[in-house]
Amino acid sequence: MKMLSRILVLITLVCSYTINAQTVDEIIDNYFENTGGVENWEKIEGIKLWITINQGGMEIPIEQVILKNGKTMSTINFQGQSMKQGVFDGEVLWSTNFMTQKAEKSDEETTNMVKNELSEFPDPFLNYKEKGFTAELMETETVDGSETFKIKLTTTPNIIEGKEVPNIAYYFFDNENFVPIQVHKEITVGPGKGMISEQKMSDYQEAGGIYMPFSMTQGVKGQPGQPFTIEKIEINPTVDDSEFTFPESELEPEEN
Repeated sequence: MKMLSRILVLITLVCSYTINAQTVDEIIDNYFENTGGVENWEKIEGIKLWITINQGGMEIPIEQVILKNGKTMSTINFQGQSMKQGVFDGEVLWSTNFMTQKAEKSDEETTNMVKNELSEFPDPFLNYKEKGFTAELMETETVDGSETFKIKLTTTPNIIEGKEVPNIAYYFFDNENFVPIQVHKEITVGPGKGMISEQKMSDYQEAGGIYMPFSMTQGVKGQPGQPFTIEKIEINPTVDDSEFTFPESELEPEEN
């Protein structure tokens, strides 16, 4: 019996050492290796997603495009109408007002925050050191029954109300498949300021040689999140630049 106990203790110690022996770069390397390889990730020039959100029993389809050149847009199809939201052409960020159906530009602070976020494309961990980011392995945590590695990622700081605010997110990587299944990030603006946003990812599937999550939940930590399903992902889609341009009809007339 004593011998069996010693063997069990030894096994536990070996397993514990294997988990703790992982370095942050080894985890990140395994992540990219398991999801298609760094070479395939570096070939990504753009991503288009077809998303379905279930809101009160009503399914709302959304198309989202994110490009390496810093352009993005989401198109919401609701009750027979198509509305663009979060459109960025590299300089101007704008959305369609749901009430007036007119395009409106965002303020400089919000625009710069989106620009920072897009600079992380296609994945913030891809060549993160070259981007000036830092990654730190924290501790292991259990997320929905899965053991995970918790990594603190610090990216380009945002300027909020004239002050530089650190841009930090915590990624939880499944320690078997080495893919992120949860992300925590402090909300720094708006009504939710100070709260922790929580995004959960699952159902990783192949799309264009890359494995990405097809099921997500977005919300605030400790509260029920909004689930959404990704129906399809297209790698390197063809998108006309004019799709991102602020509508000319919404431009203010020039003064004489």
